[in-house]
Formats: sequence, structure tokens, C-alpha cells
Amino acid sequence: MKLTNRTFAELNVGDTAELKRLITADDLYVFATASGNFNPMHLPKIDGDGDGKVDAVAPGMLVASLISAVLGTMLPGPGTLYLSQTLSFRGRAHAGDELICRVRVEAKADNGEVRLLTEVCRSDDGSTLLEGEAVVEAPRSKFQVDDLEVPGLIVQRHRHFEALLERAKPLPPLVTAVVCPEDENSLSGAILAAQEGIITPILIGNAQRIAETAHALGADIAGFEVMDTGSHKASEAACRLVNDGKAGAVMKGHLHTDELLRPMLDKVNGLRIGRRFTHVFVMDVPGMPYPLLVTDAAINIAPDLTTKIDIVQNAIDLARSLGIDPPRAGVLSAVETVNPDIQSSIDAALLSKMADRGQITGGMVDGPLAMDNAVSLAAARTKGIRGDVAGQANILVVPGIDAGNMLAKQLAFVSHAEGAGLVLGAKVPVILNSRSDGRMSRLASCAVAALHQARMTAEVQT
Repeated sequence: MKLTNRTFAELNVGDTAELKRLITADDLYVFATASGNFNPMHLPKIDGDGDGKVDAVAPGMLVASLISAVLGTMLPGPGTLYLSQTLSFRGRAHAGDELICRVRVEAKADNGEVRLLTEVCRSDDGSTLLEGEAVVEAPRSKFQVDDLEVPGLIVQRHRHFEALLERAKPLPPLVTAVVCPEDENSLSGAILAAQEGIITPILIGNAQRIAETAHALGADIAGFEVMDTGSHKASEAACRLVNDGKAGAVMKGHLHTDELLRPMLDKVNGLRIGRRFTHVFVMDVPGMPYPLLVTDAAINIAPDLTTKIDIVQNAIDLARSLGIDPPRAGVLSAVETVNPDIQSSIDAALLSKMADRGQITGGMVDGPLAMDNAVSLAAARTKGIRGDVAGQANILVVPGIDAGNMLAKQLAFVSHAEGAGLVLGAKVPVILNSRSDGRMSRLASCAVAALHQARMTAEVQT
């Protein structure tokens, strides 16, 4: 950032400066966090006054802060100190409005004080939102800097999941076999997704325990179908529902993942379709312009090349269902060149070439890529790596479950990402939720399953 000031001696009556600024939803969150003003009138997506409409009114002092920005960076600029400011609010700004802040020098005093008229208006219709007068102590000495650095801010919103939920809601609710929802976390997740119209759950397990759990939650499950069966038979019952065309997804409840998946792997009564079962985390990372898919971080421990082919293909198929166009799969290793002593680098190169030859379809694949080369264009260019994937991968294919689990949890607990978990490669998507998952993760997992199943069904029908 380049900054320069106008000293007291350089200022003249009539000098003006202006600044344009688009007010965004993130601005409202930042101001609320910095000021401690959590008035719901000033927060996105909340009806603060009960009139049935979202308000998202920009706080008056947020609008007024544009005046401070002009005074401190433009006129007079760096070195300026406030002495007083009068404010008269004439209208309201909202998220999405572009504002223009103008200041004009009205008078100078011998003691270094400068009086300025201040105004903020909308850019589209010119209507005045705020006007007043500022008195400042103008800088006496010249100041100029060409490379001022200020730390950036990332608002911990999960806009990608919000967008997925909006895409999933118009779809018919996905009939979902929920296996052993016998604890509060798993049952509440199914109920929440049903309330949002994303799924229609069929609750499979010990009916008494399910009812007791619902009572503890204060939830009414009278409208849900409940299949009373022992925990060890619940996953088999879910498979039957899918094979009979009565369910389009399966959701994990209060049981181990291997107990859930074992009946699905049965060659006669299971849900095999010819591919390996693989797991994908869809991660909504604050600050990233698109979701990140991490695979495989939960099912295949040390996948060989044949398994990695299915891991990549399943992830590409899911990315397409989520509207990611084009899917870009970066196959990760510790290095970005093929090293015969690092098996993951060899596998990555082979997967990349297989995609070139049409053995993996629907997306672009490149590797080996180190993590920085996969997600940072600057890092990729520094290393001289070109192509359509390097620096902009939206699918991260990890060498094994250790790396995948560490990467996913780093994104969740260090980078504040939310993650939706799905098992692919079966007849229908299998929703895996962790006990630590929050509301958004649970909803997003169901939304991802609904979108994927809708696309896969449409392709079969055509």
C-alpha cells in the first residue's frame, strides 16, 4: 500500500478527496467482532426487528469510519490526528451498497487545526447517509511510504456450505437410511437435516433407545419411520432398503465405521458397484475461493495405484455434482518431481498420465505436487511448475490415511474449516459424521449426498 500526506502548509481551502467502498456482509461481521456490537439489525441473514425480512443494516459508526479512512490516508493523510467530529445520520446503508465518502477543507487555523466538511452518500442515487464536520490536527512534516503492510483478516464464514445448502433445498428430500441413531449427536443430525428439507430419514436400530434419545433431545420423531432391529443387523437392513429402491443414501449413526461398511461390501447383498469404497472430505476453508476436497482420509489406509485410481475418480465425480467446474485433482507427495525412492511420487505421475489417456475422466489430474505447489499459484510459479492444476487444485489426493487425516484435521482445527464427510463407490452415498461435527458440517454432509445422488440418478436416467 502506498501512502502520502498533505502537510498543513500544503493544504488549501477547497481541497477535496473521496473514497468509494462497497459494504459487504463480511464488513458487518468484522465490525461486530471488533466493536462488540452484536445488534442483530447489523448482522447478515437475521431478522432483527421481526418484520419477516433480513435487515443487514450497516452500523452508523461503520459508515462513519469511512471518514476516518479518508482523513488518515488521503486528506490530510498520514500524521493526522482527530480533535472532534460531528455526525448527523440522514439514512441507512445496507450490505451490498456502494458508498462514497467525501471530505472538503473548509478552514485552516494558525495553530495547525484544520476544519473539514464530511459526507457519506450512496453511489447509485447520491442520497446522503451521513454528514458532519471534522476538526483535525494536520501533519507538519512530510510522510510517504510505498510498501505499507497491514495484516489481512479472514472472516470465519462457511459460504461454500451455505451455497451447497441453497442448491440442495429445492431437490426432493433424499430418503436416507440412518443406521443406529441411538445417541444425541447422530439423531439430532438426522432431525436437523429433515427439518431443513434435505433428507427424509428412516431410523434403523433399537427403537426403544432411539425413542429415549429423542425424548432427551426434546424432539418429536412421530413422523419418521423407525425400523426396530438390533445394532448388528441395522446396516444390513439399510442395504436392503437401498437394494429395494426405498432409500437413496445411508447415514452413519452411533456405531463403528467398519460395522457400518462391512455388510455393504458383501458381494451378494451389499452395495458394491465395481469400485473401491473411498472417503472424501469436502472442506469449507475460510478465505479459500472454492471448497477443497481431501481424499482419502478415512477408509483406505495405504492405497496402491489401483485403489488410487478409484479414489481420484470418485472425488472427480463428486466435485462435478457440487458444481465444481472443472475438477482439478492435485496428487500430493513430499516433492514435485518423480523420485524413485518415494512411491507416492511415482503413483502421482502415473495417475496424471492415466488422466491424459482417458483412464480417469471428468477432470484434470496432475502430480506429484507438494502441498504448496498444489494450492498456491505463487509457489507453483516459483518452482517453475505449469499446467491447469498446479496452484489451483480443488481436489487434494493424499498418499495415505495418515497424511489425509492430518491434513483434514489441520484444516478443521487450525484453519477453522468445516468438513462434510462422504463415502463413495457404493450404490448410494454414505454420510459419515463425526461426533465433534457441528450443525453446519452435519447439514452440509446431507446436502453433498443429496446433490451427488441427484446427479448420478439423472445420468442413469439419461
